[in-house]
Amino acid sequence: MGRAVGLVGLLVGLFLVPAVLVSTSLRHGAPRSDPEPEAAEWELASGAVSEDSLWPLPQWLRTSSRQLQLAPGRFQLVHGAGSSAGPACGLLQDAFRRYYEYMFGQSHRRKPSRSPLGARAEPELLQLQVVIESRDPGCQSYPHLESSEAYHLTVREPVAVLKADEVWGALRGLETFSQLVHEDDYGSFLVNESEIDDFPRFAHRGILLDTSRHYLPVKSILTTLDAMAFNKFNVFHWHIVDDQSFPYQSISFPELSNKGAYSYNHIYTPADVHLVIEYARLRGIRVIPEFDTPGHTESWGKGQKDLLTPCYSGGQPTGSFGPVNPILNTTYDFMSKFFKEISSVFPDVYIHLGGDEVDFDCWKSNPEVKEFMRKQGFGIDYAKLESYYIQKILDIVSFYNKRHVVWQEVFDNKAQLKPDTVVQVWKDNSYALELSSVTRAGLTAILSAPWYLDYITYGQDWKKYYSIEPLNFPGSEKQKKLLIGGEACLWGEFVDATNLTPRLWPRASAVGERLWSSRNVTNLKDAYTRLTNHRCRMLHRGIAAEPVFIGYCAREARGE
Repeated sequence: MGRAVGLVGLLVGLFLVPAVLVSTSLRHGAPRSDPEPEAAEWELASGAVSEDSLWPLPQWLRTSSRQLQLAPGRFQLVHGAGSSAGPACGLLQDAFRRYYEYMFGQSHRRKPSRSPLGARAEPELLQLQVVIESRDPGCQSYPHLESSEAYHLTVREPVAVLKADEVWGALRGLETFSQLVHEDDYGSFLVNESEIDDFPRFAHRGILLDTSRHYLPVKSILTTLDAMAFNKFNVFHWHIVDDQSFPYQSISFPELSNKGAYSYNHIYTPADVHLVIEYARLRGIRVIPEFDTPGHTESWGKGQKDLLTPCYSGGQPTGSFGPVNPILNTTYDFMSKFFKEISSVFPDVYIHLGGDEVDFDCWKSNPEVKEFMRKQGFGIDYAKLESYYIQKILDIVSFYNKRHVVWQEVFDNKAQLKPDTVVQVWKDNSYALELSSVTRAGLTAILSAPWYLDYITYGQDWKKYYSIEPLNFPGSEKQKKLLIGGEACLWGEFVDATNLTPRLWPRASAVGERLWSSRNVTNLKDAYTRLTNHRCRMLHRGIAAEPVFIGYCAREARGE
């Protein structure tokens, strides 16, 4: 009976580990050519804490019951032989320091605990060698949409090896390795011998934060970037301004924040913005700023005269203002100078230009706007006026060699969009049909409609986010390839620094795995076990993630 159970365990370990796919390599899904380990060495390590807490689950994973010990005083994260990166690669040096701390934390400062008498001494893992294989490792560059995040990780005595084409893959592999390392009840650090091939399913995996409705301190944004890296997100969509406030401090137009921010303290200085961008870069995260126009611009008008449209009633100005005034040349002069600055401050090739929820009532009330409409032959179709405005903004941004993301209304209102436009689908009522329409037009899309995390309900709503299949929309395989990913959005009406982190995590983690892991990773029971452990790990790393459900975290009893 014992042999039978062992054989079953062996077969399960070889063929049924969650997310195990057909053997792949890091390049183009070709079969791996390296020799396979002896089958007898590998089995399902069902009791291994490390495997039960991997998040998001790798594309291909094999783990052994054989454990290796790590001694914090001797274990090293180093550059491997033949790597195109070396000690001069500040990005990896910084990552080595971070991940050493994540794995061993304050434990390496404590006196080592004794293992129980008679315990077998585990073989020791001495190093993790990181090898970057591309000629240009990317140490000084910024991540972009086409960056490679693939990696191959082999953990065997006495040295583990992490190989990646670019530094971005190495960052993802370091996160996975750190999740494999676990501490037992006696204070020993252990890792199961393992082999992992991994890469993201989607290239764009984002988190949207709204810093207009409530100002978020820079520290809160940096904490979010840390948590994003723990969950392998790679895009910070910074919805930085809106109707309510204009916290971005413009160098060219300082009055925008002087008069549009909540106060002089509620601003992001050029130094703050640079810090966020660099902090994100070191974690392989792109920063895409959103400056939404022509709607959502009430705060802009406070610091820029004549930018907004005067509203009328009974033929007289009411003193209130509507969207950006699209009929004045001065509007486009301002936008050209403003987006020239934005294009130089934010290095990512994409800028989000918004374009959603434009209220036409003020435009309809303004006699000068109506006359402009008549001369342009727009009739009474104000969507055409919006498209006229948007087209001019797209041309301005393109002049500065930037690409653009827009909300779906810009596409719905039939604006002339360039082929490299990315359309963000956010309306929840028929997002599958919208994705079908956008991709049928040959445009790239990202999905956020089912992942608005500002809507809260009682219970485990992470399951709802986890169960979404992004590619479940009508369309050809060519269309499906135009969906490059998605975003979890946390709008700020009821969110500030006090509740940002627990509201976002671990709920956003469910979106993270859906966008990273294989399509066949759908088992909610398995996900619950891993997510619960992952939440505890985030808590230990300083992320105040809320509980998944009833339970406990082992380290909380120590106050860690």
